[in-house]
Amino acid sequence: GITGAFHYGLQVSIINSPAEYIQSFIREAWLKRYGSVPSAEMVTLTWSFIVSIYSIGGLLGSSSAGYLSVRFGRKKAMLLANIPALLGAALMGLSRLCGSFEMIIAGRLFSGICGGLAQNVHIMYAGECAPRNLRGLIAITASTSIAAGKFVGFALGLREVLGVEALWPVLLAANAVPVLVQLLTLPFFPDSPRYLLIDRKDKEGCI
Repeated sequence: GITGAFHYGLQVSIINSPAEYIQSFIREAWLKRYGSVPSAEMVTLTWSFIVSIYSIGGLLGSSSAGYLSVRFGRKKAMLLANIPALLGAALMGLSRLCGSFEMIIAGRLFSGICGGLAQNVHIMYAGECAPRNLRGLIAITASTSIAAGKFVGFALGLREVLGVEALWPVLLAANAVPVLVQLLTLPFFPDSPRYLLIDRKDKEGCI
């Protein structure tokens, strides 16, 4: 769950660094496809759509968090959130190779779905699993992880790291790293006692 929150913070901040490179890529892709240079207004509109589509994905993910956390459980719901995250990272990472800025838009949408879903389910899962005396401390791991993700995103976006024109697809795909960590570690964690007792009626498993 912490890696899910970290992914959210990373994805929120990481898009700011390669802005000029992505806008240049939009012009190049448009010119190759349509044989004409797009207007500045069209480039700005496309870039604005790339940035804002993440919030729409977050809304979709947040709206489905309640249903998925009850239908599959908190742990499995967070594992399911890895699917759109990995798909989004793959789309954004391969966008330049395929010459498609639409892949960045779709990738941001899928990443937003992951962020909205993982954020909400993480808070439920952490709060329900934490011992009473540590519940407050565990609850703030979401905001702490978001802050850490933003910091890492800005650090990766520096020109000395990945914030150069040749590496911006790698920068956009970097959000797959915390997702892979969660995918490899979360199956070893128990499910929420509250989910087992109330939703599954499994008193023995809850205890």
